[in-house]
Amino acid sequence: MLQIPKRDQGGRMVSRRKFLGFTGLAAAWPNAAWAQDERAKAKPKPEGVLVNDVHAQLNSTRVYRIVEPQSIDAVRAAMKLARTEKRALCIAGGRHAMGTQQFATDGVLLDIRKMNKVLAFDTERGLIEMESGMQWPQLLEHLAAARFSGEKQWAFSQKQTGADRMTMGGSLSANIHGRGLTLPPFISDVESFTLIDAKGDLRPCSRTENADLFRLAIGGYGLFGFVYSVTLRLVPRRKLERAVELRTVDEIPGAFAERIRDGFLYGEFQCAIDDLSPDDFLRRGVFSCYRPVPNDTPMPPAQKELTESDWIELLYLAHKDKPAAFQRYAGHYLATNGQLYWSDEHQMSIYPENYHRALDKRSTSGCSRSSAAAK
Repeated sequence: MLQIPKRDQGGRMVSRRKFLGFTGLAAAWPNAAWAQDERAKAKPKPEGVLVNDVHAQLNSTRVYRIVEPQSIDAVRAAMKLARTEKRALCIAGGRHAMGTQQFATDGVLLDIRKMNKVLAFDTERGLIEMESGMQWPQLLEHLAAARFSGEKQWAFSQKQTGADRMTMGGSLSANIHGRGLTLPPFISDVESFTLIDAKGDLRPCSRTENADLFRLAIGGYGLFGFVYSVTLRLVPRRKLERAVELRTVDEIPGAFAERIRDGFLYGEFQCAIDDLSPDDFLRRGVFSCYRPVPNDTPMPPAQKELTESDWIELLYLAHKDKPAAFQRYAGHYLATNGQLYWSDEHQMSIYPENYHRALDKRSTSGCSRSSAAAK
């Protein structure tokens, strides 16, 4: 027989009504939990595919369908079906855009990365036409193969910094820029491109043909049509020498002007990021510039470089020990003063995808500011 307690834990008397309320709740709880489980099982799974950007990963979006076209006809078919279904159409390539412009909820996502063929290469004029899904490492490989076949040494003038696996269509749609000291944005390197408009018609665009669309689509984030192909103006490949100094923000305007006068082609200034060091924070930094040298200058057989594991460690220190991160980064770059690079290859970078997951795993062990700085 169930014994009703006379007092609660605080010594107070428990009424029969309150006790029966407790027991009724306890009896109902397993049934309520079971009903909740059954409802969860019966709930239909959401339709579509969950996608996200590869950097911030803050733009999780459920699209209705992903299409990976490999031809103009496949793009047209996807457009027609989306129009019939009354669904929005969105376009993505490398998925590095950190806004939501590349995804549309419940829309049809065109993933263009399989449209990556070279359509034409004028090796005399240095013009190369590529499908818009070609990424920068693929272009670098194609140009390298052409050099081995005895063609002229052509290179791209600039690409975006920090990440390589972006598509030509995405680069055009964002009008990216690189580290050129006197270079305008990417549009200056584009000879022409071909759009597929909402009706599925091909629209050649250049400074003289469909010039209005040419101006709109550059930096237009795909709003004015699907970029099918891009014709890029190449430049002669050159050998460069790196010059590295530590400078302050106050010195930088004059330092850049001096480098430009001396014929340097590329440059950058990477600031210290330790907000607890007011004299250095966003004021002191590594100033690196690149000047051309004769192409027959011997390339040293072994040069200092940062490996992927080195970059991962720098990323970790940038989150956990900022003074140590800058010390290590600056030390490496100062040690590479005078090294030689090719004008295309020096623009490539290492980008560890999903690096923040690894940082999160290490964050519990951590790294004290003082201990790392003392190493």
